[in-house]
Amino acid sequence: MVGFDDLTLFLRKPHSMKLSILIHCPDKKGIISETTNFLHKAGGNIVYLDQFVDRERDIFFMRIEVVLEESFSKTSFKEKFEQEIAIPHKMSYDIHDSLKKVRMGVFVSKYNHCLYDILARYQAGDWNVEIPFVVSNHPDLEAIAQQFNIPYFHVPIAKDNKRQAEKIQLQLLKEFEIDFIVLARYMQIISSEIIQAYPNKIINIHHSFLPAFAGAKPYHAAYDRGVKIIGATSHYVTEELDAGPIIEQDVTFVSHVHSVHDFILKGRDLEKIVLSKAITKHLDRKTIIYNNKTVIFS
Repeated sequence: MVGFDDLTLFLRKPHSMKLSILIHCPDKKGIISETTNFLHKAGGNIVYLDQFVDRERDIFFMRIEVVLEESFSKTSFKEKFEQEIAIPHKMSYDIHDSLKKVRMGVFVSKYNHCLYDILARYQAGDWNVEIPFVVSNHPDLEAIAQQFNIPYFHVPIAKDNKRQAEKIQLQLLKEFEIDFIVLARYMQIISSEIIQAYPNKIINIHHSFLPAFAGAKPYHAAYDRGVKIIGATSHYVTEELDAGPIIEQDVTFVSHVHSVHDFILKGRDLEKIVLSKAITKHLDRKTIIYNNKTVIFS
């Protein structure tokens, strides 16, 4: 049993914070030891470390989680890391506060399965995230957002108003301070303006195992070819359509006994799973993007 004095000591103990550090740089000796020594001198306790070397390109990748006292100076830490570690090793890096809730904007059209799955996981507390709004080019899914008490913005899109609609979307993203975007079966091409505003921060779910059977009716095309597996792909959005860095993929087996409807049902299940896994990896800061590919840490 915890006594009052023990509880008082606990409450007086300085709170700690956890940083996730993602780095990549040309491979050479000493990167791990110099980086970990720097973190030790900064008063950090390393609770996770994983690394990978791309032998073909001689590029070193590493992900570190380190716990520090909250009283430390973030500005000073980043400045020293830049001067003592990043510059000498020609290092690209990102430093994230692992405990900070990020803000996720959700874009949808008419398909509801991914939206239901995302909002159910959100309500269950599976992710350390806030969802300030759902935006759609159709009004159909507003009732779902209302079930979860999340604001829903209907922004119609047509050929003659697409630019104006995207301005409204950008305004919403800025007003609600959105950190990243999830396209939960959003059936519109994202403009270069939004992509440039959120580089490697827009996650899409594609209803096939890219790059095969891309297009409007991938399940029909797969069915016509008599395939034995169907899949789903989640990737970061780039200006080249459906060609961004892949985060997560999965497949399921089918056979001649399955109808197109069976393909669609199986595909929807895959889409939910693959998209949720991609969101989790992004939120956990387990992805590094290099040359339009991802390094995914465990």
